[in-house]
Amino acid sequence: MTIEIQYVRMLSSESLSNRVTEKLMKLSKKYPWIIRTQVFFKLENDPADLGKICEMELSVPGPRIFARSKENNFEKASAETLKDLERQLRKRKEVFKGY
Repeated sequence: MTIEIQYVRMLSSESLSNRVTEKLMKLSKKYPWIIRTQVFFKLENDPADLGKICEMELSVPGPRIFARSKENNFEKASAETLKDLERQLRKRKEVFKGY
């Protein structure tokens, strides 16, 4: 699996990249048919202090899987996004079992 991490309107963070890469590698061991993952960390001005956004898009057989979370820090946003992706991957795996 190929992992691409991009930081939009902010400085890159080595620790955040390593943490997300580690979590995605665990996910790829569980779902070996993941081809590629694109991760975007974005910083927006938000009056509710929820301007830290994490978006992830997985290239898998069939339609791509996408998840997005908006939280008050990037660790929470990435954790929430990963939960959403895993939920979608479980559903996709059930569809594969039907064939």
